[in-house]
Amino acid sequence: MEVLRTPDSRFEGLPDYDFIAHYADLSDQDGGSLRVHYLDEGPNDGPVVVLLHGEPSWSFLYRHMVPVLSAAGLRSIAPDLVGFGRSDKPTPRCEYTYARHVEWMRSLLFDHLRLNDVTLVCQDWGGLIGLRLLGEHPDRFARVVASNTFLPTGEGTPSAAFLAWRTYSQEVETLRSGNIVNGGCTTDLDPEIVRGYDAPFPDQSYVEGARQFPALVPISIDDPAVTANQAAWTTLESLDRPFLTAFSDGDPITAGLDRIFQQRIPGARGQPHVTIVGGGHFLQEDKGPELARVVVDFVQSA
Repeated sequence: MEVLRTPDSRFEGLPDYDFIAHYADLSDQDGGSLRVHYLDEGPNDGPVVVLLHGEPSWSFLYRHMVPVLSAAGLRSIAPDLVGFGRSDKPTPRCEYTYARHVEWMRSLLFDHLRLNDVTLVCQDWGGLIGLRLLGEHPDRFARVVASNTFLPTGEGTPSAAFLAWRTYSQEVETLRSGNIVNGGCTTDLDPEIVRGYDAPFPDQSYVEGARQFPALVPISIDDPAVTANQAAWTTLESLDRPFLTAFSDGDPITAGLDRIFQQRIPGARGQPHVTIVGGGHFLQEDKGPELARVVVDFVQSA
């Protein structure tokens, strides 16, 4: 497996992102290894919160949430998915599969970090990966906060907004992460913030993982990930772990999917589900401290 590594200089001077970098060497599932980056902030003995980002962002997305969680005594683990942020970036794009992404995060969280009693906070692809892990390893988790995400099984019709994004991601000549995140926010991001989201990708050879992600979302029942996702749903539908939805009111891609979680997952019943007003798809960017306070209250009460 050929791997690219973004130079450290690309990450210098990013606003509000002065966290210590941590790395783990994991199997690339092809006979080699990959270096995966993660944040580990807050007290080592505090309740663990795993913050999983999605497409095409990285742990920079959680920079305004981590300090709030740390101040409340929580330990935040925020990985960069393989292909994103400061983690290694395999190439070509066929090296990325849904199953590999799940295994890379399983290996980091459970083999390397040996985490238990995890509060999972997941958005976008962070949910597609994190909820699979929940379904396959439920005993590792204490509770879940799902934000603007889902666990698809190829049934039904995806939103028009998602299909438009999927087409764009495959056809656009130059995929610019910063512009994409900016377009998925309700606020207009400052140029320094846009640069932060562009930082992991010095040129288009680095964005293979970001291009591949939309194509890996199961939108038909013959998708190779469907069987595993259906099995995960079987577990979720019997799961009594506290499960909270904290979706925004301004995300056309995942609008209404929170109600499916609320209806199908036993642990979601009776929870204080919230709709965060004024947030777009990337609500961590628009309303990060507010979402962080939702997480703190949930951990302290559930």
